[in-house]
Amino acid sequence: MSRAALLVLADGRFPAGGHAHSGGAEAAVGAGRVTGAASLEDFCRGRLHTTGLVAAAVAAAAALGVDPVELDAAADARTPSPALRTAARKLGRQLLRAARVAWPSGELDALAGTFPKGAHQPVVLGVTALAAGLGPADAAYCAAYESVSGPASATVRLLGLDPFDATGVLARLAPEVDEVVTRAVGAAREVVGAGVDALPAASAPLLEVFAQAHAGWAVRLFAT
Repeated sequence: MSRAALLVLADGRFPAGGHAHSGGAEAAVGAGRVTGAASLEDFCRGRLHTTGLVAAAVAAAAALGVDPVELDAAADARTPSPALRTAARKLGRQLLRAARVAWPSGELDALAGTFPKGAHQPVVLGVTALAAGLGPADAAYCAAYESVSGPASATVRLLGLDPFDATGVLARLAPEVDEVVTRAVGAAREVVGAGVDALPAASAPLLEVFAQAHAGWAVRLFAT
């Protein structure tokens, strides 16, 4: 296992397309629900324990070698918004392109052949972790951290939030990221024996509603 590979995969400069997505923050800012560091922390906490948990569990299960076709269908079922499903597949396709250059493998080639238009990003993330010699906890950490770091960095642009304050939000959420990863990996290990129904299905209805509304905006800084 290479810890350096984890750093590469988790690096915000890894060309996986995440910089173009706000994780729902742009719509939340537009609705007046995120106005500063305190409300950003609340937003990120909610996202971490819902969609972040689901993504982390899916990624961990993929890193354990669970069938990516089954995991992709499970991720689809847990993403009611068509806009978010489309975004997840676009992100998955971009991540797969970068991953196949960084860690060439049969698993990644097979995933590209099975999903020419892109699999859900957490599925690709987990298979990428497997190809990079990483474990399920590593994949879960990447997914869980992405669920909060994306909105935090986007809010710096959207609100002109002090980057130090945004980083402080991420630091305060770190213990909860650990907690979510533990839950996600536990669920992923259950999936190996019990099937994808063992995956968590925590929901964030406002994120889904905001995503559909945001998709119709004439002018926006971020894709989601």
